Amino acid sequence: MANVVVVGAQWGDEGKGKIVDWLSERADVIARFQGGHNAGHTLVVDGEVYKLHALPSGVVRGGKLSVIGNGVVLDPWHLVKEIETIRLQGVMISPETLMIAENTPLILPYHGELDRAREEAASKGTKIGTTGRGIGPCYEDKVGRRAIRVADLADDATLEARVDRALQHHDPLRKGLGIEAIDRDALIAQLKEIAPEILQYAGPVWKVMNEKRKAGKRILFEGAQGALLDIDFGTYPYVTSSNVIAGQAATGVGIGPGAIDYVLGIVKAYTTRVGEGPFPTELDDADGQRLGERGHEFGTTTGRKRRCGWFDAALVRQTCATSGVKGISLTKLDVLDGFETLKICTGYELDGETLDYLPTAADQQARCKPIYEEVPGWSDSTEGARSWNDLPGNAVKYVRRIEELIDCPVALLSTSPEREDTILVTDPFVDRG
Repeated sequence: MANVVVVGAQWGDEGKGKIVDWLSERADVIARFQGGHNAGHTLVVDGEVYKLHALPSGVVRGGKLSVIGNGVVLDPWHLVKEIETIRLQGVMISPETLMIAENTPLILPYHGELDRAREEAASKGTKIGTTGRGIGPCYEDKVGRRAIRVADLADDATLEARVDRALQHHDPLRKGLGIEAIDRDALIAQLKEIAPEILQYAGPVWKVMNEKRKAGKRILFEGAQGALLDIDFGTYPYVTSSNVIAGQAATGVGIGPGAIDYVLGIVKAYTTRVGEGPFPTELDDADGQRLGERGHEFGTTTGRKRRCGWFDAALVRQTCATSGVKGISLTKLDVLDGFETLKICTGYELDGETLDYLPTAADQQARCKPIYEEVPGWSDSTEGARSWNDLPGNAVKYVRRIEELIDCPVALLSTSPEREDTILVTDPFVDRG
């Protein structure tokens, strides 16, 4: 049996929630390994819609252990609200079904305030497009060794010392941005009040994960956002504040890289992006509007409209390499139904030269012009297809051409938000050595 990492191979919003839910039914442990509640996964199970942000997608499946790893940054108040919300939908959460790593950093109110103040102060053209939920500032505190972590909630003296250290950094910063100083006593009181709610789930995730692995349990590692938002390999500086690529799965839960047997990249049949930053294949025309409307392209977490464009094979080929993707799950193929002609980006033209990858420098990324290959579309519907025989011939050809261009096979094909509308080509959980 294999352990599987699921990563978004574009700019996020690729449909990871459905695929993780589809796979989690056969997994024993589902672990979130990075990101925060700025990510959003929508699951549709038996007609019930679940919108998850901090919780692993496996929580809607009974009998599974869901894990929030140390690579995640956690807003404790948001988590408690999210747990209550899905409890009202009939999903039971308990310390037997949810574990939070003791060394997980906490997102505190001042992180969100700093996040929003910075974005508001940024001039046009320098805004990152952050969700304003404090993800970035919390990761900064982690790296700066001033984070308050889950384990700190268990001891009052330690907690107060950690708060004092954090305020030594944040209060001068806030003063420079025109924000009033943090109310130390009120913050400590808030943390002490929420502590029991969080500590009941706290544990040594690294230890439990290694025990599960040795016992032969199937582990599904769930990432948030997409590889093009990776802090190192994304379109910097318009990126998230953590490593999104598959290698982070090991570090983000405290398990060795040898535990990763298969990496599944989730890829939309076209391309979308939320927020600022380069987007070579973006469409500001009727085709782009049609993709957005048919794909219901609004963020699960923020509700922000997503930018839409043609499939970028050069970018996906790049992310498949940086994450070691062995197979992709191609989603939202049905959104392309009815297009007479489709375009696929195969590379870029930059200052008279042809590139088969997106360069690192932001100014060069902005000047890259897509090189397109046109392929015929199809008029018949692919929505709800559950086998290759249900697909129009040109749809099959489109999928096969994508495989060739990204140098990676399709393992799963999704044709609607419903979990059953999935064509399985290669089982990620089968260990092929």
